[in-house]
Amino acid sequence: MKLISWNVNGIRACVNKGFEDFFKKIDADIFCIQETKCQKDQIELEFNGYKSYWNSAEKKGYSGTAVFTKKEPIKVTYGIGKEEHDKEGRIITLEFEEFYLVNNYTPNSKRELERLDYRQIWEDEIRKYLLKLNKKKPVIMCGDLNVAHKEIDLKNPKTNRGNAGFTDEERQKMTELLEAGFTDTFRYLYPDKKEAYSWWSYMGRAREKNIGWRIDYFIVSNDLKEKIKEAEIHSEIMGSDHCPVELTLSMSK
Repeated sequence: MKLISWNVNGIRACVNKGFEDFFKKIDADIFCIQETKCQKDQIELEFNGYKSYWNSAEKKGYSGTAVFTKKEPIKVTYGIGKEEHDKEGRIITLEFEEFYLVNNYTPNSKRELERLDYRQIWEDEIRKYLLKLNKKKPVIMCGDLNVAHKEIDLKNPKTNRGNAGFTDEERQKMTELLEAGFTDTFRYLYPDKKEAYSWWSYMGRAREKNIGWRIDYFIVSNDLKEKIKEAEIHSEIMGSDHCPVELTLSMSK
């Protein structure tokens, strides 16, 4: 089973930069996108053989997630059932026979860390949510989690320490999530792989120089660890300031 996650930084713009070509070529079983920045009725984007599910923010042109899946889910849930967290369209959960799929666009702590306090609350709520699901069946969570967990996950850890996405607080929350029974699939396969990034600033030719961060993830329940076959970062794919990340699992489709 092949899964893709991609922060498209505005799906309408990304469609004009080759999104559909990549979608068709990669032929994923499940394709998740974050930061759609649109309502579903603002774009016509359907693919033969796929069902699509959209969760848009109340605020137009902001945040938002969507999932395209070949296999129809048993159930689809939008948000985590807490109003204060569900206004920005950041979570979609698809229940399948063997697992839950959670598409997650984690809030950015922003410059000056003005949302860091909220971000900490969010992280605790999401961890509780995932653990609740995990009691019923294994979980696959993907998305832009807006944190580089370890120093190996960004080009310049020393100068970025304390900045949004690399604060001690955010990194600790990722540690707590993994210690609660989850696995970072890329690091499971490639614990020492350097210069493997999924996001680059538009400033200073950062992508060209590969001055990046790995902030896009597939996180799975430890029960699925032995089913991880491959984890890839498609840094060659343009169209956004993020690139797609891929997970292959040995599961039925």
